[in-house]
Amino acid sequence: MANEFEIKKQICEIGKRIYDKGMVASNDGNISVKLSDNEFLCTPTGVSKGFMTPEYICKVDRDGKVIQANPGFRPSSEIKMHMRVYKERPDVNAVVHAHPLYATGFAIAGIPLTQPIMPEAVIALGCVPIAEYGTPSTEEIPDAVSKYLQSFDAVLLENHGALSFSDSLLNAYHKMESVEFYARLLYISNQLGGPKELSESQVQRLYEIRRQFGMKGKHPADLCPNAKSGKPSCHGCGGNCNCNHGADNDLVSEITRRVLEQMGK
Repeated sequence: MANEFEIKKQICEIGKRIYDKGMVASNDGNISVKLSDNEFLCTPTGVSKGFMTPEYICKVDRDGKVIQANPGFRPSSEIKMHMRVYKERPDVNAVVHAHPLYATGFAIAGIPLTQPIMPEAVIALGCVPIAEYGTPSTEEIPDAVSKYLQSFDAVLLENHGALSFSDSLLNAYHKMESVEFYARLLYISNQLGGPKELSESQVQRLYEIRRQFGMKGKHPADLCPNAKSGKPSCHGCGGNCNCNHGADNDLVSEITRRVLEQMGK
């Protein structure tokens, strides 16, 4: 594993990437990386993510309390959202929060990214739900995000932005980039008369490819016990496929219900 200073440099590099790509404006967004079960590096509040240097980066504990920060720097109040992800997803080592233009547009419009329009998005993301609106700096956002953490690696934040998380900082950033690319393509295709969606059988084949690749993280392809045993996934069935989900069935049904509600169906 890279030393702490190298990780701080990586955080600054990712901050510059999201700033240069227009995924944040001014001092928006925040990034964090897990060092251990009780040590996390994070970006400070009130600074542009495009102009950070390693001395800007703060260190906090699992409760978001400052362990180390240079004078003039303190963690973002949204560190609560990051800490909730780490608490409930032990496999996650990095979190990226940004306001990518197209994805945030969908979040503001209340439209989740659920349409299967290209293989890469289906394999990498499956779909991207919307976590209900919460007041920044409160527990409302972590509570809203929590509902989706066991099923997805990225969520839109209603009227706010997007959140992505993965086993490494680079992968968490790539998730954010994929979310924005997906949203942009969906927006463009809608302007051209509406996307031609992949069929259910095509989606299932892509889900199977993901399982064969052994890709890490959470994804609709892995929600259903049928999928885990190599049978066709019943994701999206709303619990009507009569397979024995046990506790997972309630989770899938609830997520499906929420996504369909957001789609107006």
